[in-house]
Amino acid sequence: MDNAVRRVLVTGGAGYVGSVLVPQLLHRGYAVRVLDNLRWEGTALLGVAAAPAFEFQAGDVRDRDDVARAVRDVDAVVHLAAIVGDPACRLEPALAEEINLTASLRLLDAARAARVGRFVFASTCSNYGRMADAAGYCDETTPLRPVSLYAELKVKFEEHLLGTADGPCATSLRFATAYGLSSRMRFDLTLNEFTRDATAGKELIVYGEQFWRPYAHTTDLARACLHVLERPERDVHRQAFNVGDDAENYQKAMLVQEITKQIPGLRFRYVHKDEDPRDYRVSFEKIRALGFRIARRIPDGIREISAAIRTGLIRDPYDKKYVNA
Repeated sequence: MDNAVRRVLVTGGAGYVGSVLVPQLLHRGYAVRVLDNLRWEGTALLGVAAAPAFEFQAGDVRDRDDVARAVRDVDAVVHLAAIVGDPACRLEPALAEEINLTASLRLLDAARAARVGRFVFASTCSNYGRMADAAGYCDETTPLRPVSLYAELKVKFEEHLLGTADGPCATSLRFATAYGLSSRMRFDLTLNEFTRDATAGKELIVYGEQFWRPYAHTTDLARACLHVLERPERDVHRQAFNVGDDAENYQKAMLVQEITKQIPGLRFRYVHKDEDPRDYRVSFEKIRALGFRIARRIPDGIREISAAIRTGLIRDPYDKKYVNA
């Protein structure tokens, strides 16, 4: 534990990544406060609710009073609260801008006013858009070409955060496409959806099987937040890091191949597409040089999700509560 960081505020802590991060922080000895409006209920945090070092604050990042109370007496903020994903932002564009940009700017201002020491922002590798060089990899120096409202808003706040000279030690984590189990489960993510349908015996309809995307397990996305909190400020201040692993860049057809190794008899059909603006491979060398290594890989995610469905731990994976939009 970094001795300068004792209490951490996690916005969106009841969400898909947040509900994985909070137990990790508690296990490492941090006091944790969660600010969440419980749009997706709060059951994901029941496992930590009785922990002495855990505090839950029901509230909204758009509310100035809620935010002012949330940042009081904390040493670090991990900002996860957002309308997440392209479909959800398309469905509610005004709300997406209000939360993902306007409220984020206010949160940063409040953290600065409260003299919070660290600010970690959950950004996205979707910021890169389509690769200029089909044979290359995007790294943190690659120009950002967002092609969706979700990515545009992430880029705007990230540029403000990293371009601000005063205030907290600021770090932006560009998450690869998430997958894996979480206490607040989602089945609107590519690998999770494919694995669900394969386990249910459905035929996979795969659009644009040749397009690339990087992937990262929820456990590792959460671990990356913890990792940068514990690095010296000189290593992470005003820095962006891609979060994932070079070997976890996959084409959709490659994901299908991995699923067939574990779920025999999988039926699938490719629907060819010539264009996908989100076709990119990403280099994760910068965060690797920071000492970060992933702990879970695509086959692990397939195995755990399929088992959770087959054993009945997830009774109805088609329930609408598992979809953000």
